[in-house]
Amino acid sequence: MADPKGFLKVQKRELPQRRPVSVRLMDWKEVYEQQESGELRRQAGRCMDCGVPFCHQGCPLGNLIPEWNDLMWRGEGRQAIERLHATNNFPEFTGRLCPAPCEASCVLGINQPAVTIKQVEVSIIDQAFSNGWVTPHPPERLTGKTVAIVGSGPAGLAAAQQLTRAGHTVAVYERDDRIGGLLRYGIPDFKMEKKQIEARLAQMQAEGTRFRAGVEIGKDISWDDLRARYDAVVVATGATVPRDLPIPGRDLSGVHFAMEYLVQQNKAGAGDQVADQITAEGKHVVVLGGGDTGADCIGTAHRQGALSVTNLAIGKQPPLERPSHQPWPTQPTLFEVSSAHEEGGERVYLASTVEFLSNEVGEVRAIRVAETEYIDGRRVPKSGTEREIPADLVLLALGFTGPESETLESQLGVPFDERGNVERDGQYETSEPGVFVTGDAGRGQSLIVWAIAEGRATASAVDRYLEGSTSLPFPVKPTDRAISVI
Repeated sequence: MADPKGFLKVQKRELPQRRPVSVRLMDWKEVYEQQESGELRRQAGRCMDCGVPFCHQGCPLGNLIPEWNDLMWRGEGRQAIERLHATNNFPEFTGRLCPAPCEASCVLGINQPAVTIKQVEVSIIDQAFSNGWVTPHPPERLTGKTVAIVGSGPAGLAAAQQLTRAGHTVAVYERDDRIGGLLRYGIPDFKMEKKQIEARLAQMQAEGTRFRAGVEIGKDISWDDLRARYDAVVVATGATVPRDLPIPGRDLSGVHFAMEYLVQQNKAGAGDQVADQITAEGKHVVVLGGGDTGADCIGTAHRQGALSVTNLAIGKQPPLERPSHQPWPTQPTLFEVSSAHEEGGERVYLASTVEFLSNEVGEVRAIRVAETEYIDGRRVPKSGTEREIPADLVLLALGFTGPESETLESQLGVPFDERGNVERDGQYETSEPGVFVTGDAGRGQSLIVWAIAEGRATASAVDRYLEGSTSLPFPVKPTDRAISVI
């Protein structure tokens, strides 16, 4: 394909949106506005045009989507949130952050636009919070059993709420200074304001869940001590080890992992004083990686006042429509335009970064890239296509390789699988009795909806371990994956 050193550039593509959006001018408020009630009701009513629904099969939580869509169409919002909460502890998170595999498996999506399920979901929970319908559900009795959950992301919080409601005494440990994990410090405010976390934590505290922020297990408290204090332990530490790019110039000043950058901005947004904060203000910014984290960096750089923002992806631009090898109801890989992309910047595909270039004082000044070519299935830089892109700040948003393993291995002694995740059996239990692992720490980097589903399932397994039986739901097995072609 002819594209002399343009590398299939994409600039501010105008594509149809799945749901109406209104992008405010570069503030830190959530960019998505509430859907107009008439359109919301129309979308909920479209769900009733379906024959045999597949949407709840596409959702790892098994959300009862047709039921709460029907209730919203009927104007019965309080009943709708009850049906939504029956399978999902945190619809305010998934309604804002989940890529909606349910919409990919919507039956209407076979030959027309899918129902905007995600928009209906977030509208249900926002209405519920506004009307005071989200109330604490403390247990009717206490079992006398104690559970420690290490990590306060969506998997850990889901497990905590389920186990607290089952009557166990649950403490959630978080090494950061605030509860929430990547929900707190990895997601920019323009995607989800942190008042959403605070509202849910208030409910959980009223139910009896205890939170211990600023405590690092393995350092402040050893894993052995934690096991001795509690009847069961759940590892929900996530997959936090970032994928690096070990090329010449990697150690230059101005080259950072995406999470270093995003965490600092979230802390600054919370009112903290961040020493030597990484900022895009007045800089040419290059973001490596085309996923959600890369988009988060793009939107953050815009708001900080970057001179330019360039997003590089090593692979091919995804198609605009579902490809034949990813038929309905599977989750297709498509070219997406988020609010951050709409705000500006340049997107470049088939771009292989080969070197970070330095100025005279050891700061990054540019990156050298080449066109990507495929040789025997490998992606390699094509000789003779190199060019430079100005860069004062480079952000590596290349995904994550797995959980941090040092203290888990040395103190807890749990094994890791070939992908670098903590090994577990079909009940989420590790080789150490009474120690369970949930979410990305056991699954690997995945979606928020899988994290919540695993947290709920792990709570069921822990409850069975402690009580001999359980009535808690077990929505997914550790080996479950998204719908795929049979």
